[in-house]
Amino acid sequence: MSSSTIDCAPYRAELLALASTLPRVPRADPYAFFEDAMRLADRLPHELRDGLDDFNANGNVTGYLLLRGLPVEPDDELPPTPTVSPPPEDRPLLNMEAMLCIVGGALGLLTAYDQGYGNRRSITVLHELFPTPEAHPLSGATSTTQLEFHTDLSHHAHQPNYILLSCSRGDHEGRAATLIGSIRKALPLLSDEVRDHLFDRVFTRRFDAADPGAIARVKPLYGDRDDPYVSFNRSFLSAETPQDVAALDALSAALTAVTEPVLLTPGDLLIIDNFRIAHGRAPFTARWDGKDRWLHRAYVRTDRNGQLSEADRAGDVVPFVPRR
Repeated sequence: MSSSTIDCAPYRAELLALASTLPRVPRADPYAFFEDAMRLADRLPHELRDGLDDFNANGNVTGYLLLRGLPVEPDDELPPTPTVSPPPEDRPLLNMEAMLCIVGGALGLLTAYDQGYGNRRSITVLHELFPTPEAHPLSGATSTTQLEFHTDLSHHAHQPNYILLSCSRGDHEGRAATLIGSIRKALPLLSDEVRDHLFDRVFTRRFDAADPGAIARVKPLYGDRDDPYVSFNRSFLSAETPQDVAALDALSAALTAVTEPVLLTPGDLLIIDNFRIAHGRAPFTARWDGKDRWLHRAYVRTDRNGQLSEADRAGDVVPFVPRR
């Protein structure tokens, strides 16, 4: 299994040259932009591409791969950190957007999602994470409260394989670490009784009151019992029995016990294995001075776990299909 960090500083000039060949306005023609990014993925430095391929094929124990030292603009050349979404359609490409898309193109298909519950942000491939004053406490836009452990879109039948986060700006005080709990590290901490309950128990949630069929069915652990996938979101997995409570508490405690904080700084790109981890984020203080934390996010699907069909393209919007 691959290591958790790749130093990309030696390739910075080469990566910047690749980024400079992308269309300068990514939102003008998204399909063309993502096709170009996938083409450029084949021209990544061999050592970097080999590390991405190894992680894509085998994963690792930590559940993430961190690329450090990617080319990012000097802070005074960046626009102010946004406070509202979506970004302007004509905003020129930022370096860490380019890195997000080229690396995503090396892993699979960059994908937009209808999430099935109101979509608090526009349906788009390129998301932005920054603090907003009236953020929902379960969203990435919150800052003053800890974002609790969750697996992104675990209720969706075409759940993304990877979450990519690239950093144009860190938070002022260096506190906003992404918290990563890997099931490969947490599994040995669970008793056989807890494992059996988490494998056998199916949690359900309705997503559309007008559609009786829009019910997601989620198991906290599934797949290979010795190397399972995890689907953890305490706001979704509502305990109904004492056994539920005990098992979910045990899983939460195990994930917390093995948590690794990853503090993203400008030029970092974090790839999270969305089938092997639950993640959160430590609280931080926003200053609303145009220099607050600013991340770019994208979801990637691969051909594993039935996530793709032959007709899919990078840039597609996947309609909501509840997990069965």
